[in-house]
Amino acid sequence: MAIAAGAAVAGTMGVAASGSAWAEDDDDGVFSLGEIHVTAPTGDTQESDSFGGSVLSGRQMEKFSTDTLDRALNLVPGVSSSNSGGSRNEQLVYVRGFDRWQVPLSIDGVRIYLPYDNRLDFGRFLTPDIAAVQVAKGYVSVLDGPGGMGGAINLVSYRPTKEFEAEGRTQAEFGTDGTYEGTLNYLRGGSRMDKGYVQASGTYRDLRGWMLPEGFTPTVVENGGLRDHSDVTDWNVNLKAAYTPNATDEYSLNFIKQSGSKGAPYHVQDPIESQRYWSWPWWDVQNLYWLSDTKIGEASYLKTKAYYNTFQNALDIYNNPAQSDKSSRSYYEDWAAGASAEFGTDFGTIDSLKAAFIFRRDNHTEWQDLLGVSNGCTVNEVCMTEPKQTTVEDTYSLALENTIHVTPRVDFVQGISYDWRHLSEAEDFTTRDGFNGIINYPLSDSDAVNYQGALIWRYSDTARLFANISDRTRFPTLFERFSSRFGGATSNPNLQPERAVNYQVGWSNAFAAKSQVSITGFYSDVTDMIQSVPIVYINPITHKATSLNQSQNVGDGYFFGAEGSIDLAINSEWAVGGNVSWVHREVTNPNDTTFQPSGVPEVKGMLFATWQPTENFKLIPAFEFADDRWTSYVKNKVTYYYVTGAYAIFNMRAEYTINKNFMVAAGVRNLFDEEYYLSDGYPEAGRSFYASLKATF
Repeated sequence: MAIAAGAAVAGTMGVAASGSAWAEDDDDGVFSLGEIHVTAPTGDTQESDSFGGSVLSGRQMEKFSTDTLDRALNLVPGVSSSNSGGSRNEQLVYVRGFDRWQVPLSIDGVRIYLPYDNRLDFGRFLTPDIAAVQVAKGYVSVLDGPGGMGGAINLVSYRPTKEFEAEGRTQAEFGTDGTYEGTLNYLRGGSRMDKGYVQASGTYRDLRGWMLPEGFTPTVVENGGLRDHSDVTDWNVNLKAAYTPNATDEYSLNFIKQSGSKGAPYHVQDPIESQRYWSWPWWDVQNLYWLSDTKIGEASYLKTKAYYNTFQNALDIYNNPAQSDKSSRSYYEDWAAGASAEFGTDFGTIDSLKAAFIFRRDNHTEWQDLLGVSNGCTVNEVCMTEPKQTTVEDTYSLALENTIHVTPRVDFVQGISYDWRHLSEAEDFTTRDGFNGIINYPLSDSDAVNYQGALIWRYSDTARLFANISDRTRFPTLFERFSSRFGGATSNPNLQPERAVNYQVGWSNAFAAKSQVSITGFYSDVTDMIQSVPIVYINPITHKATSLNQSQNVGDGYFFGAEGSIDLAINSEWAVGGNVSWVHREVTNPNDTTFQPSGVPEVKGMLFATWQPTENFKLIPAFEFADDRWTSYVKNKVTYYYVTGAYAIFNMRAEYTINKNFMVAAGVRNLFDEEYYLSDGYPEAGRSFYASLKATF
């Protein structure tokens, strides 16, 4: 999401999933040191950058009551949320058709990466403590490091703007019949001083679950009402301290801890005895990181970053649907340590050059306890513990980005990077073919060169045209290279990176105060896609032949589409807006001629209005819609595809400002209680209500 040095962005440049009529805060408190190469101001509207990306503000997420990241990102043009289905119960996000493996996630510019499979659950990230969400689509600056094949998502935290400030929120959730579902609470306090600032914040969400639509027909597995095993608990803490010796330099030490636990609802139609009975007692992410920005002379700067983050996860697997007889508990204990430095300098008013070096080490450790009657133990007794298995991998990136200021209104940007990865240890535990113990996989390294270029023409103070091309790769995960998938697959240590060449053209214009319009077209050519391929595996020891799957670089595809948005401030009482996205995907799979890319609707969008008849009262109706998307199910080891997921949902929110310190709000989601499925056998939530109180000092 780079904007060329010296490239001023006029107006709000909103990309409507928001109303630019909401710009009512004097200072948004965005932690600019945690942004990824965006120089556009991130105010109370959603803005676009000079490369087709979007910025979603904290105020916007509050207005639409999108309390988790997956729901918030569904507001953004070109981005759609879904769920994984199956026993994992993970909330997914797709950026112009690219999934969570191809679109990296960062917090304050620090990559959140799960070394084994990177199966991020976007529902675990709570939005009240997020000041802005930056979404790069297609074009991700090479300065931001490896990945970014299809885009990038960065969560930017708050920082204080006043000598003393505090904010608190509490919200109660209710089902369609008034059933209490749970609460969400948020508290933040901080102080900005002459030479620095300090801040502490935290969020806590505890939900008993969510209710199915009243029109849901009960099955043997699910009787309706409160969805079985849909309970979640999440909390996070964010601590921040910074030294700002002058107007340009900043040095910040940050700590973030988030913890979650969740159930996993069952497929509502499959026989209960054929399903997996899973739950997660903890799903924890922790980050300790240093960020700095130092001005050097009149024309140069140096930015540094160092971090240590951990991911701890436990999965409980049960023998029975009541989840009283535990079969096993699997553990992940991962850590990552890394650092980067970025140097930039201007050569007069004609040229700007930036260089970055990035290093990261990922350490993955896993093991499993076997329990329960099925393993010869008493109920829930541990009778065997696997030895710990460890994988260690280093990733490097060297990047250059140059911007030629052709004229005061025209910039030409070029970027190149070289990424490489070194695998130094890869262990697994197996009992296959009579062998019982640790095995060491063959070690294999990989590298990739990435290229990009962009042209930006700001032909007026409020309008711009842009065109860009970005050729990026994505290294495969450990899961794709080594996972046995419960005995159904074999490893492929030499699996190579995927690659996508993304093309974009766009136009935007902030044609009036608090009003804007934008249009973007895009095309992506994807090669060496990683897909599961059936093979006959010959065991090198026993010479026994087995039919297994293996991840291989066999797929190709192309994604294309367009997105547009508008914000219009009609008068002092009314503002309207909306956005629409069209994303078409074609993917080849030589081993399955029926294969369809799942999870993404071709058309999605939203319309909204803000009515403010008095200074203290606002009413915000919003209409969200999407057409069908592909989903699948497996029967007799054969995968079948069909379309589902079309919906049209009406939401409503009312806000009343009591005084400058207190505001109350109430709202309804899915007002007409529509029943719809985004994944085979997993219905979405029905009508729900909420009421909240916000205090600001």
